[in-house]
Amino acid sequence: MPPYGNDSDRGVGRRDPLIAGVFLILAFSTLFLSAPTQQTISRALQLTALAPFVSVQRRLELARLRGEQVDSILVRIDSLSSMLSTHSALIDENRTLRTLLGLAQRAGPSYLPATVLRPGTPGSESMFIVDVGRDDGVSDGAPIVAPYGLVGVVREARPRNAVGMDWTNPDFRVSAMLENGTAYGIVERRAGRFREEDRLILHGIPFNESVRDGTLVVTSGSGGVFPRGIPVGRIDGLAESLSEWSKSYWLTPAVEPSSATHVLVLRADVGDDVTEVWARDSIP
Repeated sequence: MPPYGNDSDRGVGRRDPLIAGVFLILAFSTLFLSAPTQQTISRALQLTALAPFVSVQRRLELARLRGEQVDSILVRIDSLSSMLSTHSALIDENRTLRTLLGLAQRAGPSYLPATVLRPGTPGSESMFIVDVGRDDGVSDGAPIVAPYGLVGVVREARPRNAVGMDWTNPDFRVSAMLENGTAYGIVERRAGRFREEDRLILHGIPFNESVRDGTLVVTSGSGGVFPRGIPVGRIDGLAESLSEWSKSYWLTPAVEPSSATHVLVLRADVGDDVTEVWARDSIP
C-alpha cells in the first residue's frame, strides 16, 4: 500500500492548487473590468456560490439582534419588578403609619412616635433602638407599642434615644389577663429549636377556668410597668397543665417584632388604664 494514500487522493491534492490558482486569476481579472460588470458578477456570486454564506450571515445577524432584544426586555422586567417591590413596601409602610397616626391621635401626647433601628449584630436580634429618649420624656421600663399591640419595653433610656427589647428576649415578662378580666397570669417567651419557632406562653391560668381559642389577652396593669389594656396576643391552644392547679396557653402575638418599624413609646404620664385607646385596634 502506498505510504501516503492512494492515487485518487494524490490527484485531488494536485488539483487543489490548480483550483486556487484559477480563483486568484479570476479575482485579479475583475479588477480591470468596468464597474457595472463587477456589480453583475458580484450579484451572480451572491445568488449562486455565496448564497449559503450570505444566508448564514443573515441568520447570525438576526440571532444577535434577537439576543440584544431579549437582554433589553430582561433589563426592563428587572426594573419593573424592583419598582413593584418598592411600591408594595411603600404601601405597607403607609398603611402602618396611617394606623399608627390614628392610634396616636386617640391616645394623645403621652404616646411618642418613634422609628425602630435594628443593630443587626449576632446576639442582639431581640434588641433595638428607638429614636426618642430622656429628652423626650422616655424613661426606663416604658412600654413600646405598635398599632395592634405590645412590641416590647425600654431597657435603657438615653438622652436622645433608647434601647428596647421585644418579646423574643429571654428576659421579657409581662403581667397579663384575659380581656374579660376573669383570669390573670404571666406572659413570657418560650424558646424553640430556632429563633423562628419562639412563641409566647401565658402561665398561671386557674385549672378550672375555661379559655377558648382566640380569646384576647391584654396587659393587666399589675406590677406598675405596663398600664392595663394593651393587647399582647390571642389564645392559641393549651400548652400544658400543671396537675390540678393551673394551666398554660400558647399565644399568637399581637405584633411580630420583625414587622415593627414604626412604634409609639409610652411616657410615664400615660395613666394606669389604656383599654379605650385599643378598643378599635385589637389584633385581628
